[in-house]
Amino acid sequence: MKTQQQVIAIIAEQAMLEPSDVSLDSTLADLGIDSLGLVESIFAIEECFDISVPFNANDPSESDFDISSVATIISAVEQIRAAQGK
Repeated sequence: MKTQQQVIAIIAEQAMLEPSDVSLDSTLADLGIDSLGLVESIFAIEECFDISVPFNANDPSESDFDISSVATIISAVEQIRAAQGK
């Protein structure tokens, strides 16, 4: 399964939606994912891809992990995987 499909599946599960309801330009707020859901999504992404996401849940704006849309999350995961050799 491609990174994009896996990330969308994780986000859809957190939002209690079907993956087909999650578009690349959706924001987490659009999908009804709150800060707790965001943290759970990050944990699920880390576990799924066996990576470490540089995310500060206490100050997301200071994080290098761009959570502004589904597409930016996918891009960030791909960059981390490449950097960590996954």
